[in-house]
Amino acid sequence: MKKEIIVNSSSEETRVAVIENGKLTDLFYERFESEKIIGNIYKGRVKDVLPGISSAFVDIGLDKSGYLYVDDVISDVREKRIEKMIQKGKEVLVQVDKEPINTKGARITMDISLPGRLLVYMPMSDHIGISKNIDNHKERDRLRDIINANKPEQGGFILRTEAEEATEKELKREMRYLVRLWNSIKDRNAKAKTPALVHKDLGMCFQTVRDYFNEEADIMMIDSPKEYRDVIEFVKIISPELLDKVKQHQSKTPIFKAFNIEEEIKKLRSNRVKLPSGGSIIIQEAESLCAIDVNTGKYTGSRQQTQEETITKTNIEAAHEVARQLRLRNIGGIIVIDFIDMRKAKNRQRVLDSLRGSCRGDKAKIKIWPITQLGLIEMTRERKRESLFALLGETCPTCHGLGLVLSKESLFIALKNELINMNVGKHAGRVRVRLAPEVAAYVKERIGRLKHATNCNIDVQAGKDVEWEDYQIIVD
Repeated sequence: MKKEIIVNSSSEETRVAVIENGKLTDLFYERFESEKIIGNIYKGRVKDVLPGISSAFVDIGLDKSGYLYVDDVISDVREKRIEKMIQKGKEVLVQVDKEPINTKGARITMDISLPGRLLVYMPMSDHIGISKNIDNHKERDRLRDIINANKPEQGGFILRTEAEEATEKELKREMRYLVRLWNSIKDRNAKAKTPALVHKDLGMCFQTVRDYFNEEADIMMIDSPKEYRDVIEFVKIISPELLDKVKQHQSKTPIFKAFNIEEEIKKLRSNRVKLPSGGSIIIQEAESLCAIDVNTGKYTGSRQQTQEETITKTNIEAAHEVARQLRLRNIGGIIVIDFIDMRKAKNRQRVLDSLRGSCRGDKAKIKIWPITQLGLIEMTRERKRESLFALLGETCPTCHGLGLVLSKESLFIALKNELINMNVGKHAGRVRVRLAPEVAAYVKERIGRLKHATNCNIDVQAGKDVEWEDYQIIVD
């Protein structure tokens, strides 16, 4: 598999694209006006403890208090009642687990974790875990033995997929680095005044190096000279064997344009995605629910294919594309996919297997339920930060997020009824109506109906400053 990591960095934002076999699979943004806080560690103070919802709210110095659920509290008290485990006014060290989304504050946890390239250090736990993607039992035993022989007295580790076949020297080096990092965080926490940021997580570019830049990557191309130099220094520390794969983009053509990524980003603004065979998927995203509809479109299959085979092929294509779009758009929460109905159970299973297989490369936690008789699949995807749609866009001021506005005919009828209710026919003066240009043109074509209904001569004017659903009635 060919894997390319493309980094575009400017004074306003950093964008990172991951391309696998020529297809854009991941897209990350970091905007400096609204920096991400996930992974940051704060010294905070408990503001409220709410036993009714088994939660506490912690002031960590942000606009909204952090939300601490009972399962994320570290306490010597064994009783699982939050009012027994934590008290109002207590100082706590917490880490942001999920970004603030809309009206919700950040979700935080006292179970702090510090990720490296090979390991995740958990100073509050003694657990040793190994990625399920490392399935060789001998390798799992080897890694576990190395960690048990070298781990510090405090804390546990999770071995990431990247740790497979890592040497003892590499693992020991990263363990020492993560333990030193934790000790420095504890020192800053002891000196800081509450509330305070005591540790800032790596920026987007360095997170990508840590999580995506490995021996599978063919190249990491960066357009910013400063970012390039910084990444070189970072790679020297964590993966010196990959240094030759880090390159600086020096062409005059902007890097995202050179790799055709800008065109891909434009496509992400549409809720319709075309499939190779001619079908399509339609994505409708709400705050915590996303509905995806699969359509055959103009695809009718070949003469050798039955209708069932045609539908199954379209559904399998849709399953692959849905998995890609969820990653690209960073859609989280509950997702319902309406596949085209298939009669045979084995075909429904093929589609389900295709979706599960395509989701394996996604680093977000995903759970997929079996396909129903109606062709529906319900799934959940971990939401850690706002979706790409929410990041790049704002609610339309005209339709207010509905996705449609009143038709010209509806506006004509509303205008006519209001003029009748105003009894404009009895006014001696001139009556003017200002509308959005397209609506004004529509009303002018039907001015006879309007005059007849109101018994009045009406001057219809187009106003570029008038919004689609608005109109102004002026009686001189």
